[in-house]
Amino acid sequence: MMEGRVWKYGDDVNTDVIFPGKYTYQPMEPAEMAEHALEDLDPTFAKEVKKGDVIVAGFNFGCGSSREQAATCLKAAGVAAVIAKSFSRIFFRNAINTGLPVIELQDGTDAMEKDDTVSIGFEKGTVIHEGNAYHFPALPEEVLAILEDGGLIPHVRKELGKE
Repeated sequence: MMEGRVWKYGDDVNTDVIFPGKYTYQPMEPAEMAEHALEDLDPTFAKEVKKGDVIVAGFNFGCGSSREQAATCLKAAGVAAVIAKSFSRIFFRNAINTGLPVIELQDGTDAMEKDDTVSIGFEKGTVIHEGNAYHFPALPEEVLAILEDGGLIPHVRKELGKE
């Protein structure tokens, strides 16, 4: 199980808010992208996020454009996972490809608040918050392998023996 501090957001957090559109066409390394994560929604996030923190949100997290920078900047900022009631399908896939765990969880997210602590068991599909256990479909072995390897590209390289 991994444990992390919660950052709480609402519904429809779109990719323009996760990674501001004004930076989309500026070449940046992931660490530099992380400096701008969520800056228009929460100016404190990029300055105060710590490795292992968890974002908890409502419905439709990652809606908007298909830019991969949204998932990349969160992972580079140290976010260990995003828990939301639902995700945009493109963001969900981009997150997995980047190596950022995403969990759809209907129950329990409303009770989670900023600075709370959650524990996540990816293999068993469990989120624990304040003594309550909430369940989500356990991540498939193939997805866990991609996440463990740090994303799809490192995973494919490993599978091909080209690490």
